[in-house]
Amino acid sequence: MSYAAPVKDMLFVMKELADLERIAALPGFEDANLDTAQAVLDEAAKFNGEVLAPLNFEGDKNPSAWRDGEVTTTPGFKDAFRQFSDGGWQGVMHPVEYEGQGLPKLIATPCIEMLNAANMSFALCPLLTDGAIEALLTAGTDAQKQLYVPKLISGEWTGTMNLTEPQAGSDLAQVRTRAEPQGDGSYKLFGTKIFITYGEHDLAKNIVHLVLARTPDAPEGVKGISLFLVPKFNVNADGSLGDRNDVQCVSIEHKLGIKASPTAVLQYGDHGGAAGYLIGEENRGLEYMFIMMNAARFAVGMQGIAVADRAYQKAVAYAKERVQSRPADGSAKQPVTIIHHPDVRRMLATMRTLTEGARSLAYVAAAHSDLARHLPDEKARASHQAIYEFLVPIVKGWSTEMSIDVASLGVQMHGGMGYIEETGAAQYYRDARILTIYEGTTAIQANDLIGRKTMRDGGATAQALLAQIDQTIAALAEREGQPFASMHRHLSAGSLSLARTIEFVVAKVKSDPNAVFAGSVPYLKLAGIVLSGWQMARALLAASDKRAEDESFYSAKIATAQFFAEHVLSMAPGIEASIVSASGDQGILALREDQF
Repeated sequence: MSYAAPVKDMLFVMKELADLERIAALPGFEDANLDTAQAVLDEAAKFNGEVLAPLNFEGDKNPSAWRDGEVTTTPGFKDAFRQFSDGGWQGVMHPVEYEGQGLPKLIATPCIEMLNAANMSFALCPLLTDGAIEALLTAGTDAQKQLYVPKLISGEWTGTMNLTEPQAGSDLAQVRTRAEPQGDGSYKLFGTKIFITYGEHDLAKNIVHLVLARTPDAPEGVKGISLFLVPKFNVNADGSLGDRNDVQCVSIEHKLGIKASPTAVLQYGDHGGAAGYLIGEENRGLEYMFIMMNAARFAVGMQGIAVADRAYQKAVAYAKERVQSRPADGSAKQPVTIIHHPDVRRMLATMRTLTEGARSLAYVAAAHSDLARHLPDEKARASHQAIYEFLVPIVKGWSTEMSIDVASLGVQMHGGMGYIEETGAAQYYRDARILTIYEGTTAIQANDLIGRKTMRDGGATAQALLAQIDQTIAALAEREGQPFASMHRHLSAGSLSLARTIEFVVAKVKSDPNAVFAGSVPYLKLAGIVLSGWQMARALLAASDKRAEDESFYSAKIATAQFFAEHVLSMAPGIEASIVSASGDQGILALREDQF
């Protein structure tokens, strides 16, 4: 089975939950209305379904290969990348002045989802290029922007992010790659970088590496890190390519999943030094790299939603075809397709609701990003930016954790055949497994949610979101019927659990940090469940108002929301109890090191 993008579901979320009409009213987005969104999504669905999705299984069987410093990508990838670039897909949300399309992040986000659902290994190349473009637009000089950004948007060149080193994983204070000034504004870089996605490939003419390194007199720790632009081929002033730079791919990794995506080990400076150029100011590299990382973290959250939807689609198709056993209620005397069995329905509904909830939250976050960038009022922009930044670690952490659960259910749905590679269900499970690790593990996202996002304003942004949830709860109370009653009960309980957890975090983080950070990942998951549940509640309200327009579609939305309330939101009080317990961190830290 190939991939069919859920365009109607995507447009529902964009219109009813993320308020596309408001985004289209922002300065610069006047043409980004529902008709535009429909046209873009339809074209994206066609490209991803017809061109990229058929290459996904092929990439798993015939991954990228390294030989003598060169990487050859999966057969078909090079032509697909040309079509991707010619279609303008890299530039959907980038500025028109650099030959992008200048559309809102809200319209670009479903395009990102489709790309990753169709072929996650392929999508990683554009994902990193997006980050490089964002970093250059924010911190690059005018000359750097003019020289590099149009080429990155056109697909002539691609971008990478070089953080990790053999001795420095997530602890970037340990970065040791050095950058020696040459007196002419350039630098020579020396060092080794690992886990560099698409650090070498044959898809584009040049690769632009953004590299963290230290200058000779830089202070120790993260305060001494600078960001450098290091092209694979040196770039002349007119944009033409010169000699090969002193950066070599010495190997690529052999991975559990995303096998078609080459993960490179790059060696800088073995032959005199790699020519590099400072981006922004010295010793502010980590600040600039966080621009790339935030863009990438949101995109990785979309990868989780994408692979979850792909796994769900495959599971549904199998459940409608596979005949096994008579129904438990005796409604048929012969074996039936397994979709008739209650537990299969439970698994499929779980996969569907988790995916839809995470998608809704992510699209709403994208809308906040658009508002933060384009609203005329500075105070309003700051408010939406704070909400977007609060939601990013949740979108990344919750959506990716969710994707593993959904992909695992997809394997379970296939029974023994799910464990057989030829069916394809296992690939989604393997691909999903990296998502909670790269661009910051779930614990790193959770620590960010506590330290940078909850505590920086004493929980004010979190409280503002809780106040919005209260408005939805009040709207639910005015409706009659079981779906509304269930959602009202469970969202109320979930919101209270999240509120009490936030109070615990704010009150205890300084006096008892171990107790707080021992529960950081559960706190992130709780936030993901409650905030996604809030969006499902809003979807329930919107669907009930429109049910007469399309009975099948909107009744499915109502049923999905009720399932989320009763089977997902219902977990919130238990997660709260695991965080805000009488023993604090003692249950986690009770075992001594020698007892493990």
